[in-house]
Amino acid sequence: MRILFMGTPDFSVSVLNALVEAGHEIAAVFCQPPRPAGRGKKDRPTPVHARALELGLAVHHPKSLRNDEVQQTIADLKADIGVVVAYGLILPQAVLDAPKLGCLNIHASLLPRWRGAAPIHRAIMAGDAETGVCIMQMDAGLDTGPVLLRRAIPIETEETTLQLHNRLAVLGASAIVEALATLPQLTPQPQTDEGVTYAEKIDKAESRVDFSVPAAEVDRKIRGLSPFPGAWTDIDGQRVKLLASRLAEGTGAPGEILDDVITVACGEGAVQLLRLQRAGKGAQDADIFLRGFPLVKGQHI
Repeated sequence: MRILFMGTPDFSVSVLNALVEAGHEIAAVFCQPPRPAGRGKKDRPTPVHARALELGLAVHHPKSLRNDEVQQTIADLKADIGVVVAYGLILPQAVLDAPKLGCLNIHASLLPRWRGAAPIHRAIMAGDAETGVCIMQMDAGLDTGPVLLRRAIPIETEETTLQLHNRLAVLGASAIVEALATLPQLTPQPQTDEGVTYAEKIDKAESRVDFSVPAAEVDRKIRGLSPFPGAWTDIDGQRVKLLASRLAEGTGAPGEILDDVITVACGEGAVQLLRLQRAGKGAQDADIFLRGFPLVKGQHI
């Protein structure tokens, strides 16, 4: 098929690669514009932009899709279908209608649960037992279109958002290839109104850890916000990101360190901190972290 591809981050790269490997023709790639990054704050292409250039594909990165020139460019591609995955811009109706068969979205949740911007983070933070990907026929709503194909996987006990993201990227890539290969046989299933939840964009203001809540909640926040923006706590006046954890045995005052492997008491139960990062330093496993930043039993964080 001749495909209009729209995506931006690493999650989308797996899908682009899979479509190319399956023999589809990529009419053009649309992604977010390059943005300043790194110490020099020079404009850096997005992961999809960089990969598309490696593949020799035409790349467009408009700031908006709501102007006539961009919409005409898309119409002129005469694509059979659009594939959209974590693009980052709202698609106007003219863009949705431009490909002959419309646009399909790969969404990283089991719709209608976790519509919106941060479905992977929110699934972990809410303690969901499973998640997955849906191939959805796009309409004008926010992740409201009928679902063509659904694939579910369990969320592992100690899984972080990064780890789950990587598994879902692979799952999404295989799911869209399957959906395109069997498109005439797939029956769109309208989403129900029951069970709708919204995955609001992660706000950095919610990333500070409160050890007075139950350990299960602390653990889910640490794993759900890893690696970005990173849950954090203040230790001796320094902000330290907490990037991996597990539930542990132990009781004490909330925030009290209970042993020499950074088990921390919570309002109920305890968590063991497995990976940490000081400001200006790289992320470190707990044993390495303790060599340069000693923490002692009885200390409060």
